[in-house]
Amino acid sequence: MQKPSDKGYSLTQRLLHWTVALLIFFNLLFPDGMNIWHQLMRRGEVPTPEQIASANIHAYVGIAILLLAAVRLGLRFVNGVPAEAAEEPAIFRLAAKLAHAGLYILIFAMPLTGIAGYYFGVNPAGSLHADILKIILWALIAAHVAGALAHQFYWKSNVLRRMTLG
Repeated sequence: MQKPSDKGYSLTQRLLHWTVALLIFFNLLFPDGMNIWHQLMRRGEVPTPEQIASANIHAYVGIAILLLAAVRLGLRFVNGVPAEAAEEPAIFRLAAKLAHAGLYILIFAMPLTGIAGYYFGVNPAGSLHADILKIILWALIAAHVAGALAHQFYWKSNVLRRMTLG
């Protein structure tokens, strides 16, 4: 596999980034099957096979996110990442590191808490997953996108390009 250059991430790293991002957005934007399943279970009702299949889609996408994130993190350790953008003030570099760490933590915590809630019936984990962690994830995604746009349009650095074209 190719290593990231000073100008960008490897093709594999970029593909994993965007695949995981799309899967995360899918699960954040279309949780209806899991929500319906969860409501039925709370009321003691039995979900239909179609409702279970719909909830399973959400679960399978979450498991795919977890597995791809593990591969992505492994590549990050093996291949490294491009150097930080020098144009960015130190406080924003620190904020970027914290946001990235938070995103990585949530990319693992969301599927793990979802698995605990859905497959093992750990209701507090399911509630943590669906309520608190989801809100934090949305906030970190917004910060991540804002940071990428600030690099592109304010500092006019190549940070956005590194994760798109390489």
